[in-house]
Amino acid sequence: MAGSKDGPSPALRFTANGYAVAQVGYSLSQEAKFPAQIHDCKAAVRWLRVNAAKYNLDPDKFVAWGVSAGGHLAALLCTSGGVAELEGNDNDLKESSRVQAVVDWFGPTDFLHIGDAESDLQHNASDSPESRLIGGALLENKDKAATASPITYVSKDAPPFLIMHGDRDRTVPFTQSELLYAALKKDGVDVTFVPMKGAGHGFSGPEAVTPVQHFLTRCLK
Repeated sequence: MAGSKDGPSPALRFTANGYAVAQVGYSLSQEAKFPAQIHDCKAAVRWLRVNAAKYNLDPDKFVAWGVSAGGHLAALLCTSGGVAELEGNDNDLKESSRVQAVVDWFGPTDFLHIGDAESDLQHNASDSPESRLIGGALLENKDKAATASPITYVSKDAPPFLIMHGDRDRTVPFTQSELLYAALKKDGVDVTFVPMKGAGHGFSGPEAVTPVQHFLTRCLK
């Protein structure tokens, strides 16, 4: 609903360790309804692959990292590889929009069940962030809600996942990450879940960065 790619990113600190960081802009929900947002993300990945040599990128070592709404899109980018209706038509479609790993920080994952847990938001209401994204109340538009949910597309083909979520998050329920973790685990995906004890909707510091460092080193070695 709000935000800009020009804002601060926790990923930027990793440029000191030889990583390149591209901050992706996507259509906000008042500008366009889903699936415009995931189309934008996949188009960005394809653009980066087309321009990999120009920017000295390794096109075989792309990681998606998102926070909250960005976490939702990063997770969806990774579970929906090969789902034609979520690809869009922008940039070179011969290039793959798949990524090799994902860091999901407290993103919504299952719109059909996000309203089940206690929260400061009424997620099933017609004016909730998720309902505005799909263009109608979640439980009155179950097909659209499922289409926009990363958990819908979980399969053994998903890349490695690192999921981190504050266990006192009152905006995106902690159970959203538990559900995605269980689904990925069931399908045999390489997934690590780090509950952030006592954290709400956001966290920082060494305890947040260290698991990401270890994950990136392991996945991109």
